[in-house]
Amino acid sequence: MTAIPPNGYKSRFYMDISLSDQRNGTQIEPKSVHGILWLQTHFESVHWESISNGLVIIPNKDAEILREDASKAGLNVNFRNSLKQIDKIL
Repeated sequence: MTAIPPNGYKSRFYMDISLSDQRNGTQIEPKSVHGILWLQTHFESVHWESISNGLVIIPNKDAEILREDASKAGLNVNFRNSLKQIDKIL
């Protein structure tokens, strides 16, 4: 059974939460009101401002659990690999 997204969008390009792989964990960035509201139900209120500003990094293992839970709730979650290529010195 597939959950109907709460945002009403069926496009796979619209996202509610973006997770970006960083060196020290995974950065959480809410991209919609639904993403922010869902994250508020999973984190303490002292962290809400930092989360809404994309300033929170969590362990990769926890990010995978968060992605699964949010997806099961019908949110669109994008997990981006943020590795940057280092230019070669000639």
